[in-house]
Amino acid sequence: MLMRTDPFREMDRIVQQLSATSGTWSKPSVMPMDAYREGEEYVIAFDLPGVSPEAIDIDVERNMLRVKAERRPTDRADSVQMDLSERPLGVFSRQIMLADTLDTERIQADYDAGVLTLRIPIAERAKPRKISIGGESSRKQISG
Repeated sequence: MLMRTDPFREMDRIVQQLSATSGTWSKPSVMPMDAYREGEEYVIAFDLPGVSPEAIDIDVERNMLRVKAERRPTDRADSVQMDLSERPLGVFSRQIMLADTLDTERIQADYDAGVLTLRIPIAERAKPRKISIGGESSRKQISG
């Protein structure tokens, strides 16, 4: 159901994970995701631990889905001395080309336990359907 347009996107994601740099608005980090079909809808789940729901921006234009989020550092007292900081901060983004078989007008978004879940219904025109065959009265007469 997803259409991949950038063959180097996966390599960029791996390099960003290994370099562990914070994402910026001009060069956001990639957020991990799962995508699968569940019954009559397509589900995409993004890992965004520690991101507040207000810091998540989701938009869709035609078949292009964009998800952007920002994880800011937590406020600490001046007396706190940080010994280790491994949790990624900054801007995270994902851009996904959706197939024409998905109904982008009815996307539902839920955010729970640091996971953003989008549910996109399969479009009616993409679902299998039976085609009935007409009887004698519905056939065309061919003159020859």
